[in-house]
Amino acid sequence: MSFQDLGLIQPILRAVSEQGYTTPTPIQQQAIPVVLAGHDLLAAAQTGTGKTAGFTLPLLQRLSGGQPARNAKGRTIPRALILTPTRELAAQVHENLAAYGRHLKLSSMTMYGGVGMQPQINALERGVDIVVATPGRLLDHQSQGNLDLSAVQMLVLDEADRMLDMGFVHDMRRIVALLPRQRQNLLFSATFSDDIRRLAGDFLREPKEVSVAPRNSTAELVEQIVFPVDRERKRELLVNLIQTRNWQQTLVFTRTKHGANRLAEQLERDGLKATGFHGNKTQSARLRALADFKNGKLQVLVATDIAARGIDIDQLPVVVNYELPNIPEDYVHRIGRTGRAGAEGQAISLVCVDELGFLRDIERLVRKPITQQIIAGFEPDPNAKAQPIVMGRTVLHGGEDSRRPGRGGAARQQPARAKPEGRSARAGNAGNGGQAGRPRQGKPQPGTPPESRADSWKSTPWAELDLPPHLRRGQGNGRRPSSGGQGRSQGGRSDFGSGGRRQGGGQRDR
Repeated sequence: MSFQDLGLIQPILRAVSEQGYTTPTPIQQQAIPVVLAGHDLLAAAQTGTGKTAGFTLPLLQRLSGGQPARNAKGRTIPRALILTPTRELAAQVHENLAAYGRHLKLSSMTMYGGVGMQPQINALERGVDIVVATPGRLLDHQSQGNLDLSAVQMLVLDEADRMLDMGFVHDMRRIVALLPRQRQNLLFSATFSDDIRRLAGDFLREPKEVSVAPRNSTAELVEQIVFPVDRERKRELLVNLIQTRNWQQTLVFTRTKHGANRLAEQLERDGLKATGFHGNKTQSARLRALADFKNGKLQVLVATDIAARGIDIDQLPVVVNYELPNIPEDYVHRIGRTGRAGAEGQAISLVCVDELGFLRDIERLVRKPITQQIIAGFEPDPNAKAQPIVMGRTVLHGGEDSRRPGRGGAARQQPARAKPEGRSARAGNAGNGGQAGRPRQGKPQPGTPPESRADSWKSTPWAELDLPPHLRRGQGNGRRPSSGGQGRSQGGRSDFGSGGRRQGGGQRDR
């Protein structure tokens, strides 16, 4: 199938050809005809499979067939709104719109925080057809009377799962309430959780559903490898891999902003050109770091999960999980930075005994075991005991296996996300039965056989932490934050019913 077979008009086909594309990806083949036909759409595809073109191409075509919308002053006002969770993703979508719409008389703009509002106000006053925005900054403009959304015909929620993770659900509801009731809605997500389906039920009307991969699967062209290593030797192993394998462009993930900065500084001392990439950086610093990384001036970009969403680098060869995420879906998003648009890639995870529970959660999510290889000279201590992962006032219990029911009759709980950049401490853990993040005090059963313990690489399955009895088992899956610094949850209920993700207190890209 070619792009001509999808019913796209000649100006768009010309622009697509100029970008070097000849064959649409599976998600584009399925999504574009649905959008062109005017249906609402719920679409799931792996990161890097061409989701962005899957909605930008038909959006441009539908808008090009109509007349500009104007307000009482005669100024052009938006007919399409695209919401993204991060600034980088907004910039990426805008670049796609500019590239594919270069032969059309349509204008677009980005609207996100971290930069001054006046240039965005000036762009709105000149008139735009398409706005690509993060929720927080869009609401800022709306509250100041800068933005007229009364003519919006198309709404796109891009990376909707990440917007839920970041606590944007209330902002999304406020924004949707500002839009005309009659509009076309498109929801794109890299993963399909139950919360996403509930969100789709609220925002979409009789949507068509397309999915080009099993739920929460990873790209087949990405080679995934786990390198077991002791926690104290992770950086040494990372440097060894970069140098011996001659990795010239390496994206490394950590859990926290502080961790990203610290690792980047250590890598610089080891002779590698590296910098941190996270939400505490100014927008200009983030754009500069990303540009340097793309053009080869930086060898290593050390990023957090939230800041890295939207990074789109052609032929990125390798992604390294320096620290495994405590939310399994984040693993899918991380490794989706490589192996994009049909290219091959490699996803390396440096895993210590503290993270064995996280690894098992990830393998359950992607429905397959991940290959393990031991690097000579970096063999992990088989007798090492798992320790809690302390992140400020938050404690993650990543060494505990949540596959079996907790002792003391405690129900299995949803894992809490490591406190991300900008998330307020008031966020509760949806689905934890109304507890304020405090472990239940389940009485451990005596006589636990050694083979059922799993607090080291030597034991299998990997199960318990080397913790006092009142912190073992019995409290769920051991990945909730400790009570220090965590506010009370809202009665164990999420915005979309029980068992949902944590909501509220999300980072705002203002």
